[in-house]
Amino acid sequence: MSGPDRFSVKSASSAASAVSSASSVYRRIGRGAALTVVFSCVLATGAATGALPGEGGKTPAPRDSSVAPRSGKASGTAHGKASDEAAEAAYEAMSDGKSPEQSAQAAEEAVSRSGDRWGAVYSQGEYHEFEQALDGEYTGVGLWARRTADGQVQVTKVRSGSPAALAGIRDGDRIAAVNGRAVTGRPVTEVLTLLRGERAGTSVHVGLQRGTRAWSETLRRANLPTDSVSVSRLGSGATLVKVTAFTKGAGEKVRTAVRSAPARGGVVLDLRGNSGGLIDEAVTAASAFLDGGLVATYDVRGSQRALHARSGGDTTRPLVVLVDSGTMSAAELLTGALQDRGRAVVVGTRTFGKGSVQMPSRLPDGSVAELTVGHYRTPSGRGVDGRGITPDLDADKDALRRAETVLTGLGAPS
Repeated sequence: MSGPDRFSVKSASSAASAVSSASSVYRRIGRGAALTVVFSCVLATGAATGALPGEGGKTPAPRDSSVAPRSGKASGTAHGKASDEAAEAAYEAMSDGKSPEQSAQAAEEAVSRSGDRWGAVYSQGEYHEFEQALDGEYTGVGLWARRTADGQVQVTKVRSGSPAALAGIRDGDRIAAVNGRAVTGRPVTEVLTLLRGERAGTSVHVGLQRGTRAWSETLRRANLPTDSVSVSRLGSGATLVKVTAFTKGAGEKVRTAVRSAPARGGVVLDLRGNSGGLIDEAVTAASAFLDGGLVATYDVRGSQRALHARSGGDTTRPLVVLVDSGTMSAAELLTGALQDRGRAVVVGTRTFGKGSVQMPSRLPDGSVAELTVGHYRTPSGRGVDGRGITPDLDADKDALRRAETVLTGLGAPS
């Protein structure tokens, strides 16, 4: 999720009765090696480049939910067996007087033994944060930051209207301490974790420096919107639509961007580094370029289902999709649909290869586990899991330039 002071979450596994509520019971298609892998990869990339995306760079883990699974045990399936084992392990740990953390760890170990590559277990707080992120929000103060060569933590961006902005913090200010702890020399991800906290409404004391001035501010954390879709105009006149994750509302933002693009102008849909998200949103995005029809098929415990685009999409506008090894799950589903149906030229490098369906379950201690229950396929029947999507045109560093060249060949004005 692209949002300030965002950070971590550990790994996970499986469980018992399906998580259900009026607003959340989800099926996921593709989740990246639990939150740990996705979040850690993004944070590592941010640290390496010296600029963390979204104030801490925590991108939404591929949740990829399209249809709510039925509640109850998945008896008689691999999912059900592993769920039962995870639940039993958690019960035993609790009956032995173990802490909730130890109980969750026992469940994680049970899931690990199940051999489910994508199984994961989350604490209640972690799962709530995960869902909040996919709803297009994050908890924080509205800061982006990087670590300078001399080990200082420097503010690189301040979200308008955020707690940090209202306190007068500016780009270039340095963060010297958080809640009385000096942060110079500490990893940026650690500092942003301290800023982020656990929930909105709580306060964090921040020591700041600007030139020779040193002062402190007490900021109250808030729920802030993520920016998972951005739109810009390229030098060639084409419209660049960058989607970092399919959070709530992302699909409609893509549709709006396409409708607002210059008539007959080309579009570059940039899905590089997109770790996935809500399948419904990916299908909505596909509907911007398709006039109905199949987007993907998937199976859940042997039951075959299909996802279809809405009618009325722009089927003639030149389109190039940019992908790379960080393009995962829901983003791969969208890419495969547009490629199979001859709607787009795909440029970049082979995608990650995450095409499995996970389902959440609630463990006795309140934590949530997920296990793989099926896989999805592109309209032509291609499996993505472990294979990825092969682009039509290989390109790496010059991918965007190549995309513009392809658009010209497709008839887009230059």
